[in-house]
Amino acid sequence: MTWLHRLGFVAPAPAAMHDDHALLARLSSGDAEALAQLYRRESGAVYRYALALAGDEAAALDAVQEAFTQLLRGAQGFDASRGSLGAYLAGMARHQVLSQWRDTRRHVPLDDALDHDDPAAASPGSDARLQQAQRQQGLWAAIRSLNWPQREALTLVDLQERSYAEAAAIAGISVDVLRTRLHRARQRLAEALGEGERP
Repeated sequence: MTWLHRLGFVAPAPAAMHDDHALLARLSSGDAEALAQLYRRESGAVYRYALALAGDEAAALDAVQEAFTQLLRGAQGFDASRGSLGAYLAGMARHQVLSQWRDTRRHVPLDDALDHDDPAAASPGSDARLQQAQRQQGLWAAIRSLNWPQREALTLVDLQERSYAEAAAIAGISVDVLRTRLHRARQRLAEALGEGERP
């Protein structure tokens, strides 16, 4: 059991393998249903990633829209040898979030609405649910305290459960740099959450 599971956070299960090339070929030929299938399959993970980085629902939605718009305009730009389609879309969303962040010249904090994704946090009907909601609020507050590179590494690896190689490709860094950022992020979270041992 990971430290995130101990705090009540359960990441979404990874999607099953799909024939991305067939869907993208249909998309390139103007098949609207192919776009709908890709959106249903990938948009949730891309949105959660963008939301964790931007901390703002509107900015995250803009990033998802931009990622799928770019895919629609140039599906041929996807190269399966460089990672999954989900990683490709996440990378485009990341560029949009970074662009917004640079434009504002300030770091946008995580929105407290993230806590409401959990039914227990939204409707605490018992002491156990209330305690779980409080633990999750503490977790998000600790994540808010991380700088951008550390937050991104943690989001990609621990929250989205991507491989080191895929996470590094999305962030545009080496695996060694990713590991360093992730290690520092986990250390800071352990300190912020008052854990006596490393997560």
